[in-house]
Amino acid sequence: MTDVTDGVLHTLFQSDQGGHEQVVLCQDRASGLKAVIAIHSTALGPALGGTRFYPYATEEEAVADALNLARGMSYKNAMAGLDHGGGKAVIIGDPEKIKTEELLLAYGRFVASLGGRYVTACDVGTYVADMDVVARECRWTTGRSPENGGAGDSSVLTAFGVYQGMRASAQHLWGDPSLRGRRVGIAGVGKVGHHLVEHLIAEGAEVFVTDVREDAVRRITERHADVVAVADTDALIRTEGLDIYAPCALGGALNDDSVPVLTAKVVCGAANNQLAHPGVEKDLADRGILYAPDYVVNAGGVIQVADELHGFDFDRCKAKAAKIFDTTLAIFARAKADGIPPAAAADRIAEQRMHDAAAARGR
Repeated sequence: MTDVTDGVLHTLFQSDQGGHEQVVLCQDRASGLKAVIAIHSTALGPALGGTRFYPYATEEEAVADALNLARGMSYKNAMAGLDHGGGKAVIIGDPEKIKTEELLLAYGRFVASLGGRYVTACDVGTYVADMDVVARECRWTTGRSPENGGAGDSSVLTAFGVYQGMRASAQHLWGDPSLRGRRVGIAGVGKVGHHLVEHLIAEGAEVFVTDVREDAVRRITERHADVVAVADTDALIRTEGLDIYAPCALGGALNDDSVPVLTAKVVCGAANNQLAHPGVEKDLADRGILYAPDYVVNAGGVIQVADELHGFDFDRCKAKAAKIFDTTLAIFARAKADGIPPAAAADRIAEQRMHDAAAARGR
C-alpha cells in the first residue's frame, strides 16, 4: 500500500500549507495540455492568480507548486486590499517547446468551467499574448492586451510596487526612503527585474544584476553602462557592501545556504515564495536582515489585473500600488510591536482580514 503521509493529498487536506478549497487536474490529450488549477480561498471573493508555464521535473512537483502559489495569492490579495481570494494555475511543460494556440484554448476552457471561481492572469512562462488567446475561451481572464480590453503588461506595476517596498525598508532601517547611493543586487532581470532596474537607476542607486540568461543581462548592461553584471546569484548575495538584495526569479531564494552568507541588510524582491521553509524568516531576523514580505511588495501586478475586471485605469492602479510603501511600513511596525519577524506580522494581518470576511459571510 502506498504511503501518502508525505504526498499531495496529505499536503492538501492535513498540513499547515494546505487548507485549499479546490484543486483541479486538467488534461487535454489533443493539445498535450497538463495543468493544475489550485483555489486556496474565496473568502474575500473569486480567487485571482496567474498561470505559470514551467517544465516541472514531476507532476507532484507541479501540484505542490500550485498549492503553495495559490496560498500565497490569498495572502497577497488580502494585504493588497483586494476583494479576491487566492488561486494559481500551473501548466506542465517547456513553453518554448509545447506552447501552442490549441493548448492555450484548451486551458481557457478548463478555467471557464469553474464559472468565475478562479480568475487567471500571466505568470512565469505566460505573456499578454497568451492571455489574449485564453480569453477567447474564458471571460475570467486578465492580463490581456489593451487591444483586447486588458491592461497589458502587469510587470510594470509589479516592479513599481517592489520599488515602493524598498523605499519603505530604507525608511524603516536608515530613516530615509531615498535609495540614492544604495548598492542593490537583483537576481533575475526578466519581465519584472528589468523594470526595477530602471527605477533604481533613475534614483541614483548602484545596481548589480545576474540572470541565468545572458541576453537578459546584456539588455541591461548595454542600456546602462554603470550596471555591474555578476556571474551568478551565489556571487551576488556575497557582494561586499550590498545594501539590498532583490530576488526576482523563482521561489526558495532564501534558504539554509543563502541566508548565512547574505551581505545585504534588506531583502526586498519580486519573486514569490522566497522563504524556502518555515523558520527562514527567523534566521533572517536573527542576522539583523530586514525582510520585506514578498507577497506584500510584489502585489502591484495583481492590483493591475484585478482592476481590469472593473474597467482598467492605469493612474488609479498606480496610486493603489504606491500604497505598498505605507503597507510595508505598517508591517514593520506590527512586527516590532509584537516581537515577531515581518513575515509573521504580514501573515497575521492577512489572516485576520480573511477570517473577518469569512465570518461576515457565515463561512
